[in-house]
Order: sequence, then structure tokens, then C-alpha cells
Amino acid sequence: MSIFEQFSVEGRSALVTGGASGLGLAYVEVLAENGARVTLTDIDTETAEHEAVRLRERGFEVYAQALDVTDRVQTDLAFEEHVRRFDGLDIVFANAGIDPGAGFWNPAGWRNEEGQVDTLDPARWDRTIAINLTGTFNTVRMAAKYMKPRRRGSIVVTSSNAAIITEPVVGLPYMPAKAGVSHMVRQLALELAEFGIRVNTIAPGGFITNIGGGWLKDETVRRSWDAKVPLGQLAEPEQIKALALYLASDASSYMTGAQLVIDGGTSLGRVG
Repeated sequence: MSIFEQFSVEGRSALVTGGASGLGLAYVEVLAENGARVTLTDIDTETAEHEAVRLRERGFEVYAQALDVTDRVQTDLAFEEHVRRFDGLDIVFANAGIDPGAGFWNPAGWRNEEGQVDTLDPARWDRTIAINLTGTFNTVRMAAKYMKPRRRGSIVVTSSNAAIITEPVVGLPYMPAKAGVSHMVRQLALELAEFGIRVNTIAPGGFITNIGGGWLKDETVRRSWDAKVPLGQLAEPEQIKALALYLASDASSYMTGAQLVIDGGTSLGRVG
């Protein structure tokens, strides 16, 4: 098999959570562009349907499905619908996640009163953990259910470089949620290897997406974040596609339990 053939996902079926925008949409696009049949799930049903229609108009087999990953019944039904439509499940991207709001420090250099551990609204903690950590569990739980009988499959989880570094401008709940996700992947990889199911993690740094209301799209904010990146700038979602295809395909057939950081060197620290 050639190197090119190893990256093929032609004819395979994939489900992506949080797929209507940002990194999730990039995952959907690269899978569809390389021949996969995709269910694009998102809590934002209008945008999800819009993107699915756009991709079908390009000739790709992409369908939208409403999904709140904190709702186990809805998650179960989304997977059931996917398997019914495509007669199986080969690839899952557990990507849905949210930004919990400001951290204890502001990029401008002053403390955020609402971001301190003693002033943080507990509802922010509960919602972030529910979506970013428990929602990932709900997703992988159903992926394993349908992949185990077939004894194959690739599960890719979106974590963050926040799982391995501290970042004062990021809301507190995000950090342990993503750290938990990354360690859960290692445990799941060990458990599911016997069934031929690979579980890996992508740990992005700063990408220009809609997370947090799209605040990184603001030029002033973006410049302050660009300055933290050793490679000089934040990334666009397009730049994650090759890594996503690698993990989804047989090109990574001997890889499981890995966490691949893609952050322009941010987690290495700053120079100067």
C-alpha cells in the first residue's frame, strides 16, 4: 500500500460532534473531501444544516444531526441514526466543547474579578465540565458500542494544550476539563486496543474559531496572542486538516493513546 493510499478514508463513515464551525467543521470538510460519508452533529442545528447543504452541493455525502452531547438520550439517538444511514461506524471525532469565559487574568494585564476561583460562578464550572468532559465520555461511549463488534475504528478527541500548560487568561474550568479528556483518552486507548479501536487526542493551541464568541478574531486580541506563539501567529482551522486525516486514516494504524500538540510551539514557552 502506498503512502497516499494509507491516508484514504474513501467509503468510511464518520461522525463529528461540534461540527458546524471551527475545528469541527475543518474535520468534517477534510473527511468529506477525502471520500468519507459524514454525519455533522452540533447543538446549533441551523448552522449545521447550512454547512451540510453546502458540502452536499460540492458533491460530498454529509448530513446534519442535532446533538447536545450532554444529553445521553440524544447522543444515543444520533449514533443510532448514523449507523442506520451508513450501515456502520468507522471514525468518530469527539470535538464538541465550549470556552468557559475569562480567566483570572486579562490580556491587558489586570485581574478579572469574575474569573477568580472564589468569585467564579459555579454554573460556569458545571456547564464546562458537562460539555467538555462528560460530553466527550458520552460520545466515546457510543462510539465504542458500535465499533467493538466490528473490531476496528478510529476515535479522535479534541483536547487542548491547556491540558499540559497553565494559562491565566483562560477560564479555570477549561483547564481540568481538557486535562481530564487527555487522560481519559489514554485510559480508553488501553481498554479498546484489544478490539482494534484506536483512540488519540489532538491538543490544539490558539486557532481562529468562534469559540468564546469569536474573540480571537478581534485584531487587537489576536495580535496579543500572536506574540505568545514561537512560530509568530495563531492558526486557521485549515491548518489542522492534515493532522486530522492522519489520525482518522490507516496512516496512523500503529498509534493509539497519543496526544499530538499543534500549537505553533506555545507550550514550549516564550523566547525573549
